[in-house]
Parts: sequence; C-alpha cells; structure tokens
Amino acid sequence: MFSSLFLYFTIFADLSNRGKLNDCFWFNQYSGQPVEKPKKKIYRKLRNKYRLVIMNDETFEEKVSLTLSPLNVFVFTGTIIISLITFTIYIIAFTPLREYIPGYADVNMRRKLVALTFQTDSLTQKLNSRDRFLLNLRNIIDGNSAIDSTSAQQQEFIRYDTIRFQNASPDDSALRALVESQDRFTLSDGVSGPASSISSFYFFTPVKGTITSHFSPKTKHYGIDIVASPNEVIKNTLDGTVVLADWTSETGYIIAVQHTNNLFSIYKHNSALLKSVGDYVKAGEVLAIIGNTGELTSGPHLHFELWYNGSPVNPIDYMTF
Repeated sequence: MFSSLFLYFTIFADLSNRGKLNDCFWFNQYSGQPVEKPKKKIYRKLRNKYRLVIMNDETFEEKVSLTLSPLNVFVFTGTIIISLITFTIYIIAFTPLREYIPGYADVNMRRKLVALTFQTDSLTQKLNSRDRFLLNLRNIIDGNSAIDSTSAQQQEFIRYDTIRFQNASPDDSALRALVESQDRFTLSDGVSGPASSISSFYFFTPVKGTITSHFSPKTKHYGIDIVASPNEVIKNTLDGTVVLADWTSETGYIIAVQHTNNLFSIYKHNSALLKSVGDYVKAGEVLAIIGNTGELTSGPHLHFELWYNGSPVNPIDYMTF
C-alpha cells in the first residue's frame, strides 16, 4: 500500500514538473527525457555568466575580476561601434578635419568651383548676347529687319489680356480712359521712332551727293542710296568701333561701325575698304571708297543705313546730304 502511494506521488510530481518545464523543454516521445527548445537554449547561453580574471603570473594574486555574459559583451561592443560611427560622421560633416579624408575636396577647392560655376554662367550669358548681336548684324547686312531677341523672349511671357485691375479707384479709371482715348488718335508709321532720343547727336555726313532711293521700311529698304563722284571717300558718321569689314555677293564690300548709345551705321557697295575690324574711328574719318560692287546695285553709289536700338531710322532726319 505504501509502495503504491509513493509511486502515485512520484508520478504526480513528475507530471507537475513536466507541466512547469513544458515552456522550456520538449519531451522525447520514446525515452520521455526532456529536450531543451532551440530558442530558449540560445537565450540561456547568451545569459550564462563567465568570470574574467586578471592575476599576477608569479604570485597568482588576483588583480581584476569581471563577471560577463555574451549578451553583455554584444551590447557593449555594439554601443562602442555605434558611438564610433556617430563620431566619425560628426567629424566629416561639421569639422575641417574632413579635408584630410582622401578623395574629399577641401573648402577652398569647393569655393573655387562655385566661383568658376558663376563665371561660366556669366560667360554663357555673354556668348548668348553676342550671338544675338551677330544674328541682328547678319539680318541688317541681308537687308532684313533686326529683332531684339531679349525683348521678344520677354514678350512671350507677358499676357496683357490676362491683366486685371482690382480695386481701381474712380480717378484711376478716369485717367486710364483719358490715355486710351488719346492713344486712339495717335498716328504711327509702324517703325519705332527714336527721333527724340538721338536728335541731340551731331552726325557727320558720310558723303555728299544725290539721293536716288529713299528710306522705305515697307519695301524693306532700310537706308538711303547716295550717288556721288567716282572714287569719292566714305566718312564715318559718329565715333565708334568697326565691327564688320567684309565682302558679300549681294552688297559687295561692306563696313559697319558700332557707336555709343546703341547706334549702328552700315556702308555698302564700296570699291575698297580702308579700315579693319576692331579699329576705333572718329567722326569724319575715312572708312572706304565709293563703288559699284555687289549684285544689288545698278551704278556707283553708297547705300547708307542708320540703326538705333535695333530699329532702322531715316538718316535724312539727322544729317544733310
């Protein structure tokens, strides 16, 4: 009886212990022996305690003793690595020491690169401006009307029909109505008239003679034709710099001078050119000799053009021939 009771308590205790250990162990179905779960086993190994002892090799006296576990070592090592990475990033980002890192440009180099970038942008704008000037010059030489590319580009972005005047006062409305009524009766010949802007200049007459063809923008004749004596010299009308001295099949020997205040003069059908590109010439200085060169001519004469702000003007309004 006592043996049976002892066996019963033993089996009950064994079942109870199995229930408690079920979270940490598996039981072999054949042998009934508990087998530890893999995850729990790894976690238990990480928490196992180990003692690190540093002692004197001669006296075996213990100097330092540390109790460590693999988990503590991993945490400590990870903290050190993260701290080193953070410190390195801080040095690279916020201190001048980054200049000593191989492959990293120093501050002076970066400043020079920025300055060169701005200079390149400025040179690009200058080149675009020069290209527009040369295009206008080519149009003038070919007898076409010059186009101000800058103004044309700006006009593309301006939509006057979308402008709305909000909260306009009665005085503003009355003033605008008055201006519109005056503009309604203003006459215009279709060509920008800068006469009042350049009337203060004293122009030197290029050559004395008879005008055979007058200024006529409607027929794309942007200058005047002057017949003079053979081998008559052509003189500069204002101080300026020669920007063109060349030959074309249509206009023969041609020379053009760039003056101040956006004034530009052209002399076509010459028999000989006496100045070169880049020469600075004063008013009245000889530029060429009158001739009959080019296809668009019927006799010895000078075709003279005067341009202001990219628009042709009538030379007769400013000088006497």
